[in-house]
Amino acid sequence: MAHTDARSEQASTAELVNRLSEQVTTLVRDELTLARMEMVEKGKKAGKGAGLLGASGVLAMYGLGALLVTGGAALALVMPVWAAALIVTVVLFAAAGVAALIGKNQVKQAVPPAPEEAVASGREDVNTFMSAARSGRNP
Repeated sequence: MAHTDARSEQASTAELVNRLSEQVTTLVRDELTLARMEMVEKGKKAGKGAGLLGASGVLAMYGLGALLVTGGAALALVMPVWAAALIVTVVLFAAAGVAALIGKNQVKQAVPPAPEEAVASGREDVNTFMSAARSGRNP
């Protein structure tokens, strides 16, 4: 009778090890999928932020050009032409400032580029598994 109990205990242990192996494989696969999705999202935000920062640089260059035209117009004519050119210059610099602020915020949201949620979830899974292993119950 003791021999039969040992076999059933051995079978259940093998079954538990097999189940654990499957669960760990599934868990690792899910964590890698989560990490990939998080990295793709951060990459998109970084790309959008970099594009907006580039656009702000281009707008600032146009603003500088408009400022130079404004100075020339101010020298050439006394009032109406340079006033209009100055308004265009202010609008261009304002647009560059807004684009720079939005771009900076987009880049800030994408940093650090590590998949923080996946790492935290993985740590939680490992801690749960270790707690269950210490107490001797099934995770």
